[in-house]
Amino acid sequence: MGLTRQYLRYAPGALFGLVASARGNAAFVALRGERGRCVAVAACEHVFVWDTRKGEKVLILKGLKQEVSCLCPSPDGLHLAVGYEDGSIRVFSLLSGEANITFNGHKAAVTALQYDHLGARLVSGSKDTDVIMWDVINESGLYRLRGHKDAVTRVLFLKEKNLLVTSGKDTLVKWWDLDTQHCFKTLVGHRTEVWGMALLSEEKRLITGSGDSELRVWDITYIQEVKDPDEPESKKSKGFTLTEEENAEEDETVELDEHPEERLVKCSKVGSIMREGRDRVVTLATDQTGKILACHGTDAVLEVFSVLSEEEVRKKLEKKIKKAKKKAKQNSEEEPERSVELSLQEEIQRVTNIKASSKIKSFDLILSPKGELKIVLLLQNNIIESYNLNLTAQVPQAVRASKISIAGHRSDVRTLAFSSDNIAILSAAAESVKIWNRSTLQCIRTMDCEYALCSLFVPGDRHVIVGTKTGKLQLYDLASGSLMETLDAHDGAVWSIALSPDQRGFVTGGADKCVMFWEFELVKDESSVQKRLSMKHVRVLQLDEDVLCVRYSPNQKLLAVALLDCTVKVFYVDTLKFFLSLYGHKLPVLCMDISDDGALIATGSADRNVKIWGLDFGDCHRSLFAHDDSVMYLQFVANTHLFFTAGKDSKIKQWDADKFEHIQTLEGHHQEVWCLALSPNGDYVVSASHDKSLRLWARTREPLVLEEEREMQQEAEYEESVAKEEQPVVAGETQGETGLAGRKTIETIKAAEKIMESIELYREEMVKLKEHKAICKAAGKEVPFPVNPILQAYGNITPSAYVLEVFKKVKSSELEESLLVLPFSYVPDLLKLFNEYINLGSEVELLCRALLFLLKIHFGQITSNHMLVTVIENLKKATISRVSEARDRLGFNMAGLQYLKREIEAKDEMMFFADATDRFEEKKRKRKKKEKEKMVLAVL
Repeated sequence: MGLTRQYLRYAPGALFGLVASARGNAAFVALRGERGRCVAVAACEHVFVWDTRKGEKVLILKGLKQEVSCLCPSPDGLHLAVGYEDGSIRVFSLLSGEANITFNGHKAAVTALQYDHLGARLVSGSKDTDVIMWDVINESGLYRLRGHKDAVTRVLFLKEKNLLVTSGKDTLVKWWDLDTQHCFKTLVGHRTEVWGMALLSEEKRLITGSGDSELRVWDITYIQEVKDPDEPESKKSKGFTLTEEENAEEDETVELDEHPEERLVKCSKVGSIMREGRDRVVTLATDQTGKILACHGTDAVLEVFSVLSEEEVRKKLEKKIKKAKKKAKQNSEEEPERSVELSLQEEIQRVTNIKASSKIKSFDLILSPKGELKIVLLLQNNIIESYNLNLTAQVPQAVRASKISIAGHRSDVRTLAFSSDNIAILSAAAESVKIWNRSTLQCIRTMDCEYALCSLFVPGDRHVIVGTKTGKLQLYDLASGSLMETLDAHDGAVWSIALSPDQRGFVTGGADKCVMFWEFELVKDESSVQKRLSMKHVRVLQLDEDVLCVRYSPNQKLLAVALLDCTVKVFYVDTLKFFLSLYGHKLPVLCMDISDDGALIATGSADRNVKIWGLDFGDCHRSLFAHDDSVMYLQFVANTHLFFTAGKDSKIKQWDADKFEHIQTLEGHHQEVWCLALSPNGDYVVSASHDKSLRLWARTREPLVLEEEREMQQEAEYEESVAKEEQPVVAGETQGETGLAGRKTIETIKAAEKIMESIELYREEMVKLKEHKAICKAAGKEVPFPVNPILQAYGNITPSAYVLEVFKKVKSSELEESLLVLPFSYVPDLLKLFNEYINLGSEVELLCRALLFLLKIHFGQITSNHMLVTVIENLKKATISRVSEARDRLGFNMAGLQYLKREIEAKDEMMFFADATDRFEEKKRKRKKKEKEKMVLAVL
């Protein structure tokens, strides 16, 4: 048997050229205890944390494969919750930069995330219309809330009450009671999708933004279900005779109890604030204090509003009443102050508008104690801008504090090139040419240009040439970073450029149906003594169709030209006579390349196929279905018959042109790949995509076996199919408003398989033990018992202890779903083992959680099984005693800690900060209430 050909694997390197992805949101994070300086943004599958003051990347939170769709920092500033396009959520530690917790529950992209005020719970909304509550401390899902008919856009916790407010594209705003896990109220006052939502005025007011220029404001009244003893009794209950008006008021309050949705909250629309933007709201948010409200649409303007506090409202109202009294005296009117009240526009005042340099995609804001507002804007064109706004000034004006833009292009990169020494990378887009250092991935030169379509390094790597959409050729000097010369080369776009093998010139092809031949020359400038490099037009080849791509053969005898009529024509370079026509593609050939030995030419087309031709006779060796969309770029690896293709399906693939085999797929980009470039030594591949990222791939020394690669591909396809399967149904559970938080994934299936394997090992060991006892009895002496190697690896533990070890290793967030997949035949053994474990007092909390869930999902089968009656009875006694023991221990520890706290306070004559703040807030509320009563009496 002959030796198989050995390929080397290309591994993903770094991602660069990206400041921030426009799909995710921006969020201020506290690093090293400093707030308002560092901002976290989505960057494809990663999260970048930028220092806005220095313009440096200070932390990278590395993701897996899926693109980031949502970010939310925790209230303590130590963690960052990240939602992904596949519906998973990962919680990262900002101290270590590692993902501590993973939640899998949604089937589609996560669109909204929010922590509660303690940071113990996390709620997520998704495109799959579900809202899921997660327990961050226990690392598990609590429950799923169903009700929205379209994607959820925003989720908000109410601090004072255990309530949740959600908005969606179905035009609804829903109120959820988290104690009973049901929707008790739905606001239907919107005509279009509700895109944004925020709570104001100490959660007594809700503001929503939808598809129009109106911000709707709603008043929230919390209704006490249990009567407050301090609340005055009704006049009717005291036996007073009432007027008709007072009677109607009393009846209204009685009617509240007749409507169950009005028992917790009453929400009524009080008016609207008009935005200046005419399009839909994209983001609507407040700062942490709730004093500042900001919103923006699909344009480049951020509108900032100031929300008056209760005290400021009272002072303003007093002034207004005084003015009204003064005016009434002058006009001799009676009691004008009854009709005096503040308008909504006076309570929520416009501060200023901030005009950004491009369309705003997301923002975050933070108010410093000094009254300075810091705003960070994530723009559509790969820029992060930060602004400072001094609110104490008479006319507040936003000042741009910083701009992070050097690390990427403003638009999609359409051309890439490697220098001859494999060190420098050129990337060019619609507005600039950038030169990157391959080893550090830092941008070392940025030069302004027109819309670039093709490029190359001039031999010597000191100059670069760029072909533009307007038909110009631009020559740049890299040492000075300046444009040296601009030539009008074509009447249409310059689609392709190729360096001649003798390195004395190059050839260009354009939309004007011409192929132009150029030579390098040294010319003398009038301004300087030294000669400089220039380009000289030598000759032209006129064709019948637009030229899309040109390539020289390595011996410079032939020139291949791809035309708009779907053919590739090959000409002799010296005489420009026609040699071959390569036809067979159904759509135009967008890219092609000739191998270094001149034997093969490979063409990639918009028909998604790659064809491999012989350059001697023009015969098609093989046609390969390469990508699921247009093939955008193709290039051979130096001195081989291996080539890479890039497609609009966001994939890069490596092929063998001799064996016509697909070798490897490089996955990483999330949108169309426009171009790629291979280093001259073939060790590196760099690619550019519509997701604004540049990616570097490096050839490793790891051999790649095609059979193994196919197996891995099949496994990945199987895992994807498992995730798309229908979720297992829990017996007796209806598809109502609530459901289980988790979902079946390949991880939950693997966890269930491990539990099953451990139980099977336990059964086998029990059978062996019985047999061993029988042998010992027959022999009349002790025979050594053979130890299982798995149990020996765990330190010679018992089979039952091994099952517990496996159980403990199941992730908390995957426990319920793993037990749901577990067949019932394993449950009786598991219940007997649980009885043993609980009696020993180990892992009581975990075992009780698993036990209650198993009883819930297998209730009918367990209760009908007579063999399990005694087991269940024993479990009942054991769990009650062990749980009460744990509760007593917890209570004792809490009492001890409170005692120590009191001792410390008495010793240091100080209060803990949290308590001091709570008491101060309580006093403040009582004082405000008294002042309000006095004001009402004064008006009456």
